[in-house]
Amino acid sequence: MRSLSYVQRAVLEFSGSLFPRAICLGDVNNDTLNELVVGDTSGKLYVYKSDESKPWVTRSCTGMLTCVGVGDVCNKGKNFVVAVSAEGWFHLFDLSLPSLKLDASGSHELLLGDEQKVMFMQHIPANTKVMLINDIDGDGQCELVLGYTDRVVRAFRWEDSSENSEHISGQLVLLKKWLLEGQVDSLSVNPSPDGTPELMVSQPGCAYAILLCPWKHTQPYLAEDEVPSAACSDIKSQVSAVKLMKREAPVRDVVLHQTSGRIHNKNVSTHLIGNIGQAGSGAGDCKSGLFAMCTLDGTLKLMQGTDELLWSMKVDHQLFALEKLDVTGNGQEEVVACAWDGQTYIIDHNRTVVRFQVDENVNAFCAGLYACKGGQNSPCLIYVSFNHKIYIYWDVKLERMESTNLVKILETNQAYRDLLKQLNVGIDDISVVSALLHQTLYFPEREEQDASA
Repeated sequence: MRSLSYVQRAVLEFSGSLFPRAICLGDVNNDTLNELVVGDTSGKLYVYKSDESKPWVTRSCTGMLTCVGVGDVCNKGKNFVVAVSAEGWFHLFDLSLPSLKLDASGSHELLLGDEQKVMFMQHIPANTKVMLINDIDGDGQCELVLGYTDRVVRAFRWEDSSENSEHISGQLVLLKKWLLEGQVDSLSVNPSPDGTPELMVSQPGCAYAILLCPWKHTQPYLAEDEVPSAACSDIKSQVSAVKLMKREAPVRDVVLHQTSGRIHNKNVSTHLIGNIGQAGSGAGDCKSGLFAMCTLDGTLKLMQGTDELLWSMKVDHQLFALEKLDVTGNGQEEVVACAWDGQTYIIDHNRTVVRFQVDENVNAFCAGLYACKGGQNSPCLIYVSFNHKIYIYWDVKLERMESTNLVKILETNQAYRDLLKQLNVGIDDISVVSALLHQTLYFPEREEQDASA
């Protein structure tokens, strides 16, 4: 296992404390460049841009912010910033509005009173823990999915009531409520073999559940007190119709999966992330997507489909966060897992592992594309320490994940092969080639003396 040393980093000012899911990356102002969004326990929402140490935008919210997100939650064709508090307050911000102006230094500053401006607020059930903004039913529209501390998951959809597409007026409407057996620590979407999205939720003990969306089916679920069709003419036929429709409707809307036959600790928290990018895969590929799982006791797994285990490994660190990131630039996303002590593991699809150590214990972690330098997005690792610092390690790239040696790399270079021919050395003569490289690298002055003699 190789160890990495990333030195390019930015340090941001952050004086508050936050929950692990109150941090995310996203394009908040719809300029194709990603920003960093952080929410603290005092209700402050901070947006950081580039490598500036101070927040680019600050907003005030109601309650303790437990999770934040960036996405087209209103299905308007642009991103919004969403912040949800433990007390159940849903906050919606549109930071692409012309409410910001440039100061003399070229940076943005808030207009008078703009800090207190909340675009939309709505009270929803309290004790939110995790958030997901994604299309969970395959209709091309985004839904808002929230996981709660009481083992409940709720899906909402924005119901717009404005005639102007640019004006935001409406409310969140509850689509479905699921009750899980264990605590919910992660929400994700993973493509099924037919390409439709599947909503996944992590469960303790290295398990996960697939949540079905009943509103997608032609025959929706019937509540106990639902009125049957008016086509039934008498009470007896109405009762028969209700029984028949309930029998034909899906019985389960939570499908639990265990990832192995080995019994895991049922109390250990589990995190997952789906839709991991595969090199060379296209939209028409008819195979299930990849998803990864990690547990607090150090188990890491990469899965495909519902039951196919690609690899599993065990580390001696407590893993509390899981992300995906393409560090090699080949279109294939690696799995990134972070522990409380700052130890970070990057694993590819072939189980090749590299690790990176941050000097401080961390309270929150995220990874993704961030426009820190050069005016373009680059792979970044972001850590929030217990000492109220945010560290952004930017331009996190590797030429390759797998280990190699100098000889194999040089063999692909035509100039190197031509030099060996001039020296009458065969490329397969390993001992002579190794001795020649050793002398060139470590004793070049001796080689020059021999050439002059």
